[in-house]
Amino acid sequence: MQSHLVSFIRLLRSHDVRISPAETLDAMDVAVTLGYARRERLRDGLATALAKTPAEEAVFQHCFDRFFDQQLADFASTREERDALQDEPETPPDSGQGEKPEAAGRASPDDSLLEEAAADDAGLQALLDGELLRQLRDNDRTALNLAMGEAAAGVGLSQIQMFTQKGQYLRRMLDAMGEEQIRRAIADLEQRQSPALEPLKRYRDILREQVRDYVARQYLLQAEGDNARFMDEILSTTKLSHLEQRYMHRVQELVRRMARKLAERHARKRRLFRRGRLDMGKTLRRGIANDGVMFNTYWRRVRKDKPQLLAICDVSGSVAAYAKFLLLFLYSLQDVLPRVRSFAFSSHLGEVSELFSQHPVEKAIELVNWRYGGATDYGSSLQDFAKLALDDINSNTTVIILGDARNNNGEPRLDILRSIYQRSRRVIWLNPESRRAWGTGDSEMLRYQSACHFAAECNNLVQLERVVDQLLKLNR
Repeated sequence: MQSHLVSFIRLLRSHDVRISPAETLDAMDVAVTLGYARRERLRDGLATALAKTPAEEAVFQHCFDRFFDQQLADFASTREERDALQDEPETPPDSGQGEKPEAAGRASPDDSLLEEAAADDAGLQALLDGELLRQLRDNDRTALNLAMGEAAAGVGLSQIQMFTQKGQYLRRMLDAMGEEQIRRAIADLEQRQSPALEPLKRYRDILREQVRDYVARQYLLQAEGDNARFMDEILSTTKLSHLEQRYMHRVQELVRRMARKLAERHARKRRLFRRGRLDMGKTLRRGIANDGVMFNTYWRRVRKDKPQLLAICDVSGSVAAYAKFLLLFLYSLQDVLPRVRSFAFSSHLGEVSELFSQHPVEKAIELVNWRYGGATDYGSSLQDFAKLALDDINSNTTVIILGDARNNNGEPRLDILRSIYQRSRRVIWLNPESRRAWGTGDSEMLRYQSACHFAAECNNLVQLERVVDQLLKLNR
């Protein structure tokens, strides 16, 4: 019983539901207390122990319904639980299971042929007397599901991750259920050209079809989360400029998920501080009215200016995709990042912060690209930035510049960037081009790099997440 519950918890974890070892033990206690005989009761109890947010509860409901899509007899551990499940079948009335008692009372022509052939064949008679063929002949879906569940647990079907493993697990399950005996019996009947050959082949094919469907369902269930994670890993390491439009919605959701993770990691925590240094002058002055007795003490409080972040993004055609996701990242972290001011440029530069306060992030980014897209002129854009924000830069300001530094052979105005470097706390340059391309052609990156505290290649979500993570650490 516990192994099935562990498999279910592993499934939840593959769908990004965070479950600690302590919560796993709580879930096991819930399952032992409630039992497996009542589906709704078990579902509600496990949801209380494992789902902590509405989003996790939705994932839990989805996974529970699919994991326990078969009758819970597959997972019942006591005879009483199984009897209770037998009294409440979940299969539809037209599935054929409801007619089983009547069908079992009379032998079909196929069964008659098999029994005649088994009269002088001890091996075939042993096969007919066995549980597996009896379940197939009686169309006992519940018992067959139980057998498949036990075989699946024995071969580790819950570990299936790839489509190519389906055939491998199918063969393992069939061997575990005793299909080899049916194959041997079929070979003997073929040599004798017995009329019972076709009925036995038909039961073999039914078994294979049932097990194949079972493996397919388990693959869809178990591999769904792993495949989604594998796809996210591919998208996270693919250059943002190479992403196809059909993946944009998924990538944007991936950015939000990364941002939530960073927000939780760097959220401000309440700390207990000492009161600080005693303000002796104020304390003595306030004590004059009491003949110098210091009834009340006063403490010095140092007011710190909040840091600010200035994001300067090149939105020309070659870099627009990268700027889009940097801005999406930054504005998804409003709760933990310092105050963000955004600037966009190509041939000229302008502040676009108000767009993000007036529109959703995606809409604001579209407006930014439409308003400032075009050919690139870093020198002119740095001049515009100096007029707009140079006087606002101080020792608490971090400046992030996203661009490829390709200036179309124009004046780079390195003096302005050096002025920004001297005034600010740090200047970070993110370049989507490979480091090997820095300084080639019309790239001014090597010259600009001399006026930056930190410069890095950044062209996919993993690199972008790493840079933002470091930025949040520095701003603590």
